[in-house]
Amino acid sequence: MKFKIAILGAGNVAWHLASALEDAGHTITEVYARSLKSAGHITDRVYAGEPKDDLDFSTSEADIFILAVKDSAIPEVADEVILPENSILVHTSGSVPLDILNYSSASYTGIFYPLQSFTKGRKIEFDEVPLLLESDDEETLQTLKKLAKSLSPLTYTVRSKDRKAMHIAAVFASNFSNHMIRIAEEVMRRQGLDFEMLKPLIIETISKSLQLGAKAAQTGPAYREDYETLEDHHRFLSYNESVAEIYRLISQDIIDG
Repeated sequence: MKFKIAILGAGNVAWHLASALEDAGHTITEVYARSLKSAGHITDRVYAGEPKDDLDFSTSEADIFILAVKDSAIPEVADEVILPENSILVHTSGSVPLDILNYSSASYTGIFYPLQSFTKGRKIEFDEVPLLLESDDEETLQTLKKLAKSLSPLTYTVRSKDRKAMHIAAVFASNFSNHMIRIAEEVMRRQGLDFEMLKPLIIETISKSLQLGAKAAQTGPAYREDYETLEDHHRFLSYNESVAEIYRLISQDIIDG
């Protein structure tokens, strides 16, 4: 089953989702952003989508309206958008509950959360992206399942409170891990060393963690309770108190674990 879809938002998720939906045979009818230029960056990548900078979708032919805006903007946009009858409005957030859409003009509401990190310009294989769905209406949920399965076999029905837990876990696994790599880059650069030397270690660490489980894969001075090395490292990092404190807190958490 193919759908007509309008996307509200022009950020990273919208950028990837528009192309993926069109590749799956769906039609992007409109893309909304605060500026037509931003909306145009998305519609230029699809066949026939119309850029919009207003929230009047009352005459839209879309069946499903996807809110792909930052979390803090979801209540405002959901409240202001004018939708046609029998429309389905979903948002793509991992942490915002379903009931935030209760006061919208949509006939039906739901969640369509792709559990992945998105960056414009970097291709994502959507058939490897878990899609987390929710709706209080069974028919709407079945519609969202059909849409999701056209993109990925990895589709799950997940309640809001569970999706929040998954989002928090994802922040630790993805965002925080990436930040640790950024700190490692800065330590290497400050010392005039080539970060390329660390890449095989990073790849092996992630691979081993996924294969064995993170607890079984843990190594390092904190795991060994090598306090002399830990203190030496902490002194080395004294040039940056924030990074030194991160090192101390994580090391202590590994010891306590």
